[in-house]
Amino acid sequence: MTRLTAEFWVGAYLRRLQLSDIPAFVTSKGDATAGAVLIKLNTLDGNACCYQRSFDLMTGARAWMVLSEGPEPEVDAAVAKQRSFDPDLWVIEVEDRAGRHLLDEPGLAD
Repeated sequence: MTRLTAEFWVGAYLRRLQLSDIPAFVTSKGDATAGAVLIKLNTLDGNACCYQRSFDLMTGARAWMVLSEGPEPEVDAAVAKQRSFDPDLWVIEVEDRAGRHLLDEPGLAD
C-alpha cells in the first residue's frame, strides 16, 4: 500500500477544513516526506486539545489519540516538548469554538 507524504496529507487536511469554514494554519513545518503530524484544536476559550496519530501494534489500526488536553498554555507546553525531540514534526492549529477538527471523518479517521 502506498503511503501519502506528510506534506500532501497536510495540504489535503487544510483544504478540507477550509471547505468547512474552519480556520487552520501550520505552526510548525516538518519533514515533507515522513514527518509526524500533531493537530492542536484551539476552542478560543482558553482551552485546547492536541491530537497525535497512534499505531496499534497488535491490530495494525491507526487512530487519532489525545496527546494533551486542558488550558491552552499546558497544551502548548506538551507540543513544545514533542517538538524538542522530533524536529521533523508538523503542527497544525485548528481554531473552532464548536470543537470541530474533522479527524473523525472518512479518509482522516483511519
